[in-house]
Amino acid sequence: MQWRQRMSGVQVRRYDIDWLRVLAVLLLIPFHTAIIFAPADSLSYIKDQENRVLNQFSWFVHQWHMPLLFLVSGAATWFSLNSRTGRQYLGERVQRLVIPLVFGTLAIVPPAVYFQRLQFQQFQGSYIAFYPHFFNGIYPEGNFMWGSLWFLAYLFVFSLIVLPLLLFFRREFGKRLISTVASLCERRGEIFLFAVPLAVIQAALRARWPGFQNLIGDWANFFFYITFFIYGYLLCSERRFEEAIARNGTLALGMGVVSWLFIGGISWIGKEPVPGYSPEWILYMILFGFNSWFWIIAILSFGQRHLGFTNKVLQYGTEAALPFYIIHHTIIVVIGYYVVQWNLRGMSKFFVITTASLIVTILLYDIFVKRANVTRFLFGMRVG
Repeated sequence: MQWRQRMSGVQVRRYDIDWLRVLAVLLLIPFHTAIIFAPADSLSYIKDQENRVLNQFSWFVHQWHMPLLFLVSGAATWFSLNSRTGRQYLGERVQRLVIPLVFGTLAIVPPAVYFQRLQFQQFQGSYIAFYPHFFNGIYPEGNFMWGSLWFLAYLFVFSLIVLPLLLFFRREFGKRLISTVASLCERRGEIFLFAVPLAVIQAALRARWPGFQNLIGDWANFFFYITFFIYGYLLCSERRFEEAIARNGTLALGMGVVSWLFIGGISWIGKEPVPGYSPEWILYMILFGFNSWFWIIAILSFGQRHLGFTNKVLQYGTEAALPFYIIHHTIIVVIGYYVVQWNLRGMSKFFVITTASLIVTILLYDIFVKRANVTRFLFGMRVG
């Protein structure tokens, strides 16, 4: 993926954005592994006894992790449209997102559902015997689902929906509008106003649509994540946004720590407000929206300061990120199915599953995915 920014006619690669994307994808393995040890009502294919520390870790990462991935994807769109027409961009989205989504749903996700049904004693028999049942109904009542590949589906839909808006931003009036917003961010703290729409979305929609990523009945996540996607595009479109991020990074980190201590503390003592439209819930969701943005600004600022370089690890990771995303979750489920049966403490199981899943995912990518044009095509990679 090309990440370049035009400055005085010179193209400069944005290695910090590359790094954030690669690191966010790597973080998926400990994040999804930790959810195995979260409360029984949380979304996970495999379950073990709850571990409060791992539950807090997954809850903390949840505040900003997927928002970061959508924001980075929005940034990718800004760079992509520098060298593509709208039609070319949509064609690239089909190749990068739709083909892996279809292939992954049919070939990568079914084993994860199979092992979940085994653990919960909802199916007995071989995987070959189970596969036809994968198409029996929509999950969770049935088996058919896209699993963690929901991200690809949402990202493709976002790309379709907001493309006219993004093309408008590239016209003269759109550029003036962005410049006006950027000028407001020159004042310290003003960039945190971007959190207001996020807080409104959470307060207005989260109680009604708490979140199951089926696209058509998931409006809190839909509007929350599409806002981050648009923000990613905007933040790359004007130099003053980058300067505002650098200027407010330390403040964002401090505010993020304080707000997380409040959110995490409430979670730790089990006093989260009941979802609804009570003042307590609304304030909780407003804080959630602001907290997500605080951490995003802090992370972007860290990237600007410390990740503006490249090496062979980044070059490898940039190409591997999408296949890694597609593969990793099923690997966690398969390994987790066996490890949770071991007589070990929860934290020990967590490290075993995380380490083994990382190794197996990298090996599968390196041996089977990247070396043949057919598999490269199916996993959304460049061919040839």
